[in-house]
Amino acid sequence: MKELDHYFMQQEEPVRGCLLALREVILSANDSITPAWKWRLPFFYYKKKMLCYLSFHKKHKKPYLAIVEGRQIDHPALLAENRTRMKIMLIDPNEDLPMETIQAILQQALALY
Repeated sequence: MKELDHYFMQQEEPVRGCLLALREVILSANDSITPAWKWRLPFFYYKKKMLCYLSFHKKHKKPYLAIVEGRQIDHPALLAENRTRMKIMLIDPNEDLPMETIQAILQQALALY
């Protein structure tokens, strides 16, 4: 987990705090969610299946939550862009996390499994 921890610590504030808070929200969504390091990003698995990951959008200059099976979820906060499988939710690190929206999306994603 050293690389995973390093990923969070190398981010500047307020992005670091935002990503760390998102990590906690994701992990608290279900006891079967586990963190991992994949594709040089913090990844989260649900019962050994890819659920979501955290990253930073270079164009929008914001962190985002990517849902692996996002194409199967219809939610206005999710963007597909040019992705064929995943959808992302941009997060403003200078605002409070939209907890209800994040939790609703995570529950929809978990229901797919």
